[in-house]
Amino acid sequence: MKSRQKMASYLVTVGLVMSFCFALAGQAAATTDPSNTLQGYGIKIFRVESGLYPFVQIYLRSFDQNMNPLVNLNERNLGLMVTGRGYDPGKGQYRIHSIRNRNEMIRTVIVLDTSATMKGVPFETALNAAARFINNKRSQDQVAIVALSDNENGFELVSNFERDPGVLGRRLADLHANGMKTRLYDGIAYAMQLAAGAGAGGTSSSDADYVASTSIVVFSDGKDEGSAISRTDLMTRITNIKTPVPIYSLAYTKIKPEYLKNMQALSKNSFGKYYHIDQAYGEMTRSVEDIQYILQNDYVITFRAYLPIDGEEHLLKVGIEYPSGSGKLRYETTSFETMEPPVFPKIMEAQKQLDQYLPMLPDANPYLSNPFTSELLKVKGAEN
Repeated sequence: MKSRQKMASYLVTVGLVMSFCFALAGQAAATTDPSNTLQGYGIKIFRVESGLYPFVQIYLRSFDQNMNPLVNLNERNLGLMVTGRGYDPGKGQYRIHSIRNRNEMIRTVIVLDTSATMKGVPFETALNAAARFINNKRSQDQVAIVALSDNENGFELVSNFERDPGVLGRRLADLHANGMKTRLYDGIAYAMQLAAGAGAGGTSSSDADYVASTSIVVFSDGKDEGSAISRTDLMTRITNIKTPVPIYSLAYTKIKPEYLKNMQALSKNSFGKYYHIDQAYGEMTRSVEDIQYILQNDYVITFRAYLPIDGEEHLLKVGIEYPSGSGKLRYETTSFETMEPPVFPKIMEAQKQLDQYLPMLPDANPYLSNPFTSELLKVKGAEN
């Protein structure tokens, strides 16, 4: 089973090189709550792919104190450390690019409150905003729709992940605000299951089929009525999920605003963003446009590694210096596996193209040289 998963990872990453080369031609997992950082910004690493080793790709989302993306990041903003040693940016062994001009897919699950309390202007505005979100997505991006309903599950899958805006629009138009109660937490838990399901991380060699990130957009007043899962349990699931799924909450109501704080808590815990609409329904469309902007401003870092192939996990730290030149990097930690890819024609061609953009250094040394630690490196070499 494990070897099959590794093989799928290899096939997935073959397609990624085409996006990488296209982006180059055009020009580059712990997280930190921005409220607790000195600079007021942070990053969230979604995944690391090493199926084309020695080339490794890191997918991440950046955010400032308002949970907006850090724009126009380049190699000068980036610090990279592999097994404790920093990469020298002057040696040209890594690149960073926005996801916007690449072919990897962005997935979104829209969760709509269809209770009768939403009937009228609130619900119609939510439908229009959801339609705007769908119409503004890129052609390769997919959207799923979940309606909170009165059935035994408390939710209905209106549409599984779909690219066609016309199909999504017709399914959206079939929804009506006639539910008697809202099992909000059950619906969001189901959306998280969708996000973690088939295709999360990709099972195809096509870059258009590769999922770079999945997020949830919730339209609701935040009032939960009888969910099988509690808010505390849902928060625990959000905290423990392996691949991050940010929740973007559009919190609106025409009845009691005190429940809106539930939406705020879900967004904060998942590193999403909270939009306090209340009764300012005109802000909904503007808010979904902001969400699209955030999703399409994720980043992909590609670097060439020089570690021997041993099949083990190796520590990787990614640092962002913002603004460039401040001298203060906020590092986040993840890891990658060093494996020899199988000798398939597609894989060999992908590696060949990446090798042209990140050529191997003659001395196989991409690292910075610190005179105060050079002796320590000699000691390590002697021990090995």
